[in-house]
Amino acid sequence: MNKLFNKHNRAEVLFFRRWNGHSYSLFQALNKQVHIAALVVAYLYVSLPHEAVAQTDSTKLSTDYNLDEIEVSAQRAPVTYSQAARIISVIEREQIEAAPVSSIQDLLEYALGVDIRQRGTYGVQADVSIRGGSFDQTLILLNGINISDPQTGHHNFNVPVSLKSIKRIEILNGPSARVYGPNAFSGAINIVTEPDNAESIRMDVAFGEHGLRDLNASANVQTGKLTSFIAASNMASNGYINNTDFDTYNIFYQGRLKTEPGTLDFQAGYTDKGFGANSFYTPAYPNQYEATKTTFASVKMETGKKLHFTPAAYWRRHQDRFELFRDNPASWYSGHNYHMTDVFGLNLNSWFQSSLGKTAFGAEFRSENILSNVLGEDLGDSISVPGESGQYFFKGHSRTIISYFAEHTFYVGNLTASLGAMANWISDLNNAWNVYPGVDLSYRFTDQFKAFGSFNKSLRMPTFTDLYYSGPTNQGNPELKPERSTTYEAGLKYRTPALKAEAAWYHRVGKDMIDWVRLTDAEKWQTANLTEIKSDGLELSTDLNFGAIAGPSFFIKHIGVNYAWNSLDKGSSSYLSNYVLDNLKHKLVFSLDHAIWRNIYAGWKVRFQDRNGSYGKYENTAYVGEQAYKPFWLTDLKVYYKNRSTQVYCTVSNLFDQSYVDLGNVTQPGRWISAGVRYQINFSQ
Repeated sequence: MNKLFNKHNRAEVLFFRRWNGHSYSLFQALNKQVHIAALVVAYLYVSLPHEAVAQTDSTKLSTDYNLDEIEVSAQRAPVTYSQAARIISVIEREQIEAAPVSSIQDLLEYALGVDIRQRGTYGVQADVSIRGGSFDQTLILLNGINISDPQTGHHNFNVPVSLKSIKRIEILNGPSARVYGPNAFSGAINIVTEPDNAESIRMDVAFGEHGLRDLNASANVQTGKLTSFIAASNMASNGYINNTDFDTYNIFYQGRLKTEPGTLDFQAGYTDKGFGANSFYTPAYPNQYEATKTTFASVKMETGKKLHFTPAAYWRRHQDRFELFRDNPASWYSGHNYHMTDVFGLNLNSWFQSSLGKTAFGAEFRSENILSNVLGEDLGDSISVPGESGQYFFKGHSRTIISYFAEHTFYVGNLTASLGAMANWISDLNNAWNVYPGVDLSYRFTDQFKAFGSFNKSLRMPTFTDLYYSGPTNQGNPELKPERSTTYEAGLKYRTPALKAEAAWYHRVGKDMIDWVRLTDAEKWQTANLTEIKSDGLELSTDLNFGAIAGPSFFIKHIGVNYAWNSLDKGSSSYLSNYVLDNLKHKLVFSLDHAIWRNIYAGWKVRFQDRNGSYGKYENTAYVGEQAYKPFWLTDLKVYYKNRSTQVYCTVSNLFDQSYVDLGNVTQPGRWISAGVRYQINFSQ
């Protein structure tokens, strides 16, 4: 990195030269050196001392209070759960610990409007979508930092923390480009892990059928002004059928340092997965195997009093080795696929409060880069694959994404309005700028009852797999355009300590939607921009807290029901769809938590799903025709004993041993029983 001194404004302009001259360089995509002086000036400004008078912010509340007071990531400026003019689901730690699940993906199976399609169990691999979108249209964040993978959305949930280390999960239904940037097309999911002020150690050990083991250890440590959270986990199984074994390791650190200028948050994590991928990508070759490694780090600073600044920097590397044949390869097989993506990002969010409301503005610079022996354009020189002897990358691609944000929220009596826009520039789009506006409105009739509505535009860039993948059954398309959508939403919210109820309707018009399609069974799956897809949906949810109605001693603790309906109009039926048109038409979820005797409790989850679309049915690796997805019911149960420091539990997934298909020909597991114990030692109160 070279520095150039500017005599006119005395600011440093930074020029990145690291990959200069290589065909896979992001700077080649820009065809110029990247100037980030604006961000640097902002960062330098943040580091200066401020002598501003503190102004009270009524929405900046601690998560130690009730759910309504939790600050959620629904706008550019801070907003609490109760103030958000959108459908937001928040799953708290108490709910996580009571749920009959062992992975983030399993937990989200029961979330309102969320569609989880699992290839591998216990978080091995799953596609997530919201409101009938595709699996590449949902943005995944870890503590507010974008960790989505540009290679493919199949890897978005390679998160370096297990479910046992998560404090809460926030799900924002609907497009969120003006808040999070590109790819928050149909929604966003923010996974939150926060260091506790109390020093503690937690151990969680579980074992189950099919050789399952689930080992977790975490600690909260206080060192002066530094609060640290450290977690490590290992989950493995022999597999419920042939070639479904897996072994996953996670290690994660999060630190929070309170300084005079403000609070510094930093996190780093690593995950290592190896798993049998039986029929994951095509049933024609069931003996697939995949190994992935993900390294992630970020640093974020919250500073300022009257004018608040939150600069952040992050890096994510994802390495993927895909084996079409785990053993005994065919004579024509030329070797495994190797991919490595590096994502670098800088962003700055700023906001201030005045008599006119809250004003927020910011910018983000994001660089997405891939090296591969399959994906991208030809490199001038081959590059060795890290950790793989005798293997080389021959292809690569880079793109740069620059976004500017602005938002203002004002309050007039019982009316709250948030208006904003994102201006976006992507190097792959011929240097064109595009603006994506949005408006969120809410009106409070009483303290318990309010109406809301919104209008938002969004986009999603094709992944590197969409653009370049070529295989025995698939063919990418380098000429793909980004997806674009316009979404309208309206709804009602009613909240009391005993009852929480929400209803929302939405209408989305998507243009140039990206999908893997084919006209006949004999053709390869190819990526294409579908002309237009219209979606209409309805979401309903109710939650009864019997503790607030009948007192904490009442045996029923909680009952919840949520229902989501989605209708999709593709405008044409001339092609077969592999992803986009296979959305959930109906999803109904019942939740029940109740006491059994003294400190023994039970948590029930019952789910009904009815999916649109069809899949190519195979028998003994031979294609036999298209098969429509059939609706199914599933029931999961957790029985547990709990006191102040200990939980002993038994979980039964798919209690009634149902056979069902939810993603192509991937065989889903039947009844699976596991049991474990969690123990926590608190060193301070």
